[in-house]
Amino acid sequence: METLFPFALTVCGIEELSGHGEAGVSHVLSILDPDWPVPEAFGSFGEHAKLELRFHDVIEESPGHVAPREEDVRAILAFGRDLEAEAASRLLVHCHAGISRSTAAMALVLAQARPQMPAEDILQGILGIREKAWPNLRILEMGDAMLGRGGTLPAAASALYAHQLRIRPHLADIMRNAGRGREVDAAEAVG
Repeated sequence: METLFPFALTVCGIEELSGHGEAGVSHVLSILDPDWPVPEAFGSFGEHAKLELRFHDVIEESPGHVAPREEDVRAILAFGRDLEAEAASRLLVHCHAGISRSTAAMALVLAQARPQMPAEDILQGILGIREKAWPNLRILEMGDAMLGRGGTLPAAASALYAHQLRIRPHLADIMRNAGRGREVDAAEAVG
């Protein structure tokens, strides 16, 4: 069977960054809110390639929020291609909590690196390394279209959302109140 991760991979939130400074990270994909300062923890990291993106963790356009854009997703995919070209790469992907934007970005990097791998396997692999994963649907939808995956990544995310709601049913109200009801609806449609 094809190895799921073509490179070493870590996903985390801002509060966990300081624990990864000595891990020999070669690439960092940093996703922050637009006005958030660069985390001080990066000062303890050695030499690494870095892509910093700034947008809110939203799935719809809304006043006062910067939604992920196609250019952000294109940048994630380009960064992933550069990562694949280097031997012995170690990728760290982070957002504020290491749950949504980072896991969606990680899914796209893996889907690009493993184009023949079913989306369900990719999302299950992500869940295996980040048990509280809830990938941002907007990022997945745009990336799925760019990769020509025919909607399989958002469909696989629906099953992951349903899994999370079985374990953490309180997330349904939290996500709906955060303007992410489409993700909850997708989970409920799966059952």
